[in-house]
Amino acid sequence: MLRNRGNMSTKYIRITELAKEDKERKFFSIAHFLTEEALQEAFESLRKDAKAGVDGVTHTEYGREAKENILKLLDRVKNGQYRAQPLRRIYIAKEDGRQRPISIPSLEDKIVQKAVVELLNSIYEQDFLECSHGFRPGRSSQEALDEVGRIICRRPIAYVLEADIRSYMAAHK
Repeated sequence: MLRNRGNMSTKYIRITELAKEDKERKFFSIAHFLTEEALQEAFESLRKDAKAGVDGVTHTEYGREAKENILKLLDRVKNGQYRAQPLRRIYIAKEDGRQRPISIPSLEDKIVQKAVVELLNSIYEQDFLECSHGFRPGRSSQEALDEVGRIICRRPIAYVLEADIRSYMAAHK
């Protein structure tokens, strides 16, 4: 039975089945899965109120002629003419008063990224263990904590590791 957690699209069921039945299978050509439908679904799934990238194009503006815009985008992707735009950099205030940098891609970059993520997830999700939660569709931090709780309650635990990644990174710059 195929796992279909979260928003994993049913349009990639066949490639998902192939990935699941043969863990050694190599996919050499998957670009044909980036279709008008895939880009349209990606566009529709984006936040409508998200900030614009360097091009200044908002979801609302793009959506006024979405079909035409997506067809043009698809043509550029298929013809090797698509190029990601530079990221727009903004800073947001943190609780401690420092500034946190955020990079915002253009709307079309978000569309392409989302469609590619959906496609790659349909292949690689089959390789993950059920207990794996990091950055996976349909998984939450609460589910990860629940899994840790189940493991701790069912098995003898010899070690608990605590790591301060921020301090580690600062020390290794």
